[in-house]
Amino acid sequence: MEIFKDFKVLELASVLAGPSVGQFFAELGAEVIKVENPTTYGDVTRSWKVSGEKTDDRSAYFCSVNWGKKSIALDLHVEEDLVIVKKLALRADLIIASYKPGDAEKLGVDYQTLSQSNPGVIYAQVSGYGWDNARVGYDAVIQAEAGFMSMNGEVDGASLKMPVALMDLLAGHQLKEGILLALLEKSRTGRGKHVAVSLIESAVASLANQATNWLVAGKLPKKQGSSHPNIAPYGDVFKSKDEREILLAVGSDRQFADLCEIIGVREIAFEERFKKNASRVENRLELNTILQSGIGSLGADELMVKINTKKIPAGVIQTMDKVFEMHEVLGMIMTHGQLKGVRTMVVDGIDRNTSLLPPPKLDEHSDEVRALI
Repeated sequence: MEIFKDFKVLELASVLAGPSVGQFFAELGAEVIKVENPTTYGDVTRSWKVSGEKTDDRSAYFCSVNWGKKSIALDLHVEEDLVIVKKLALRADLIIASYKPGDAEKLGVDYQTLSQSNPGVIYAQVSGYGWDNARVGYDAVIQAEAGFMSMNGEVDGASLKMPVALMDLLAGHQLKEGILLALLEKSRTGRGKHVAVSLIESAVASLANQATNWLVAGKLPKKQGSSHPNIAPYGDVFKSKDEREILLAVGSDRQFADLCEIIGVREIAFEERFKKNASRVENRLELNTILQSGIGSLGADELMVKINTKKIPAGVIQTMDKVFEMHEVLGMIMTHGQLKGVRTMVVDGIDRNTSLLPPPKLDEHSDEVRALI
């Protein structure tokens, strides 16, 4: 039995962060009703199609975080539609919202308003910069302002954003944590709660060692390709004899010595300039030249067999088609007709909904949802 069976979610959110939370609960068995604005043709991501994509109003992007939901199109500026939303809010255990600061209050779908008739509701809200800043929050801008782009790229190269809207996804994870904590508190008090996260705080909270490299060590992070600033060889990419790219993630001196043995440069593991991680970080360029000479003498398959035998962290850089050939991820793929998606809740030991609805067409479930109220 899914842990959130009979749990009712009202999604007043669009794009990625909020909807990712909605799909999370749908995967755990919750009923998720997605309210979309008909004047904008629904969630804006319905129109975010890659070049040459031939889909209906369920774009590939939209399909990334909207499985398991029912869609109803309602214009909250229309009194009749607003009444329907408020009735849906009355039966909801959780409301997910992503309005700009002040907009929910103007529309009458803010926590203070909706909790008056449903005091047990948990209202989870995501913004760009918090509730005292009305700026619109977009992932790419947050990547720029939170420092990620200043570190991402090749040495002396252009600043680059990541190819996934990771700031949105990080905010979604933070919001899930807030919701689950609110549910725990509700189990003890019976009261609902307003929980909120911002993209900027979620991003900065995820800077991890790059933040403390500056705050503690006084070292301003800079671009260095995929190389790790604290570990070597970690994140460094090399080419095998058959021109395939191999990424190393060597985290200990023992792993480094085993790697050197495998690729035929055993002697450098005992040299002072490479024996310890700190020295390898200082001498990374020279080290990588030597490692490339050894790795370049072996084919990728042969090399990976030897590396895996010694349990050295490394992998072949794969394109998306190869990713979804890995047996470890085959069970994550959801299929409905021609549509495919990826499960976002991957914790083992928790029952999940094994028959998720496909991503909905706009207003597909209008009659069904209206019948609920």
